[in-house]
Amino acid sequence: MPSPAICDRARAAKDARFDGLFFTAVRSTGIYCRPVCPAPTPKRSNVSYYPTAAAATADGYRPCLRCRPELSPEAHARGGEDTVQRALALIADGALQDASIETLATQVGIGSRQLRRVFLARTGATPIAVHTTRRLLLAKQLLTETTLPVTQVALAAGFNSLRRFNTAFLEGCGMAPTAIRRQRGETPSGALTLRLGYRPPLDFAAMLAFLARRAIPGIESVGADSYERVIGATGASTWIRVTASRTKPELLLEISDADPRAIPDIVRRVRRMFDLDADLAAVHAILRVEPLLAKALRKRPGLRVPCGWDGFEIAVRAVLGQQVSVASATTLARRMVETYGEQRTDMRERSACSDLSRAELDRMFPTPERLRYAPLESIGLPKSRAATLRTLAAAVIEGRVHFGPGQRLDAFVESMVALPGIGPWTAHYIAMRALGHPDAFPAGDLVLQQMLGDGKRLSERATEARSQSWRPWRAYTVLHLWHLSNDLAKEKR
Repeated sequence: MPSPAICDRARAAKDARFDGLFFTAVRSTGIYCRPVCPAPTPKRSNVSYYPTAAAATADGYRPCLRCRPELSPEAHARGGEDTVQRALALIADGALQDASIETLATQVGIGSRQLRRVFLARTGATPIAVHTTRRLLLAKQLLTETTLPVTQVALAAGFNSLRRFNTAFLEGCGMAPTAIRRQRGETPSGALTLRLGYRPPLDFAAMLAFLARRAIPGIESVGADSYERVIGATGASTWIRVTASRTKPELLLEISDADPRAIPDIVRRVRRMFDLDADLAAVHAILRVEPLLAKALRKRPGLRVPCGWDGFEIAVRAVLGQQVSVASATTLARRMVETYGEQRTDMRERSACSDLSRAELDRMFPTPERLRYAPLESIGLPKSRAATLRTLAAAVIEGRVHFGPGQRLDAFVESMVALPGIGPWTAHYIAMRALGHPDAFPAGDLVLQQMLGDGKRLSERATEARSQSWRPWRAYTVLHLWHLSNDLAKEKR
């Protein structure tokens, strides 16, 4: 959390760059707010600062109805190496929904008492309190922004009992769920739409352009101002669409035909995909020391690391992209989907009388089970690469490789390079785009070697050594250097 003096200045200026990095609790009202709260600024003598919403809640404060703390980006959610970051990623993935604190502690490699201690020191709350606050704030958002029945909101927030949900919500938010509904202004209409906040700046256009070049027909559609995808099992498809708000630092997530229990996972994946929890101020503070990266930051201050929707899908794409262009890899991915991806007949039926463009999103990406024994040479793959993909599929099925949160970078890379045909470049690329790991750095990348060598190609070892001063944000340097290389190529044309 920033120092009290910095918090004072950020609160007075209502600086969105500090949104989610701290919360302001007002003793005279008993509520806690975001730094950007539009309410009149309270006296400093009435204010306490907390590093997380869970910490403020644990001290008896309730969330503000005006600035809505549930819209804040998270401060520690970006995948990282330390224990708290890894545990928070696992909690966001639902680790405490059905498992114990002891299980979570085992997953991050420490004892449960120590986990509680480090959580209190870092977040101001216990892991259970963080988990509970996350659930209640999601419920508050759904009650405010959607017309979902309260029973479905309870399910989405992870409560199987409406009575328990009502009790927990009253304790955590200071009012009953139905009272939140009465407090809101206009009643939402149309598709379920959620607001996803971020700390500015965000170069949404650059992220869409990156995703558009890699989009797989039938799976996703990327326009000039939107990303669309159909997810879920065939026969129970869910459509999502992501656009940018024109007035606020928020993305708008539209969801259609979703099981309420799937909403937290959808939100988590979209936030990771567009890197919405990044603290670019911390990233830039490290990178701007390097003159080349300082130049890149001036050109694209809002550049972030675009992740993929599904880890296995990204891993397959990474293997398809070995030693070929992005366009060639996308062609191979399209052939694979056409040959081995199941068809979504329900999307065509649903779209016939509504949005015809959705009918084109009628495929599922092939599962590991579909690819494990598939003759992938038939789509134009070399035998060695086809074998690598079959081995990857088998490793995922057998649990030797997974793309879940909370993994250490070195452990994930080690598990990937143990598979024949996957080297450090591929492993780090997958870590960057599937796990969202901020320190992933494919040092064997030709473009990185040339950019850092000022026209001459550095060795992989020299490139790795050069990158050490940019840790733990090396993934951001990858995106910036790739973009700078494209700029240079355009200038030479």
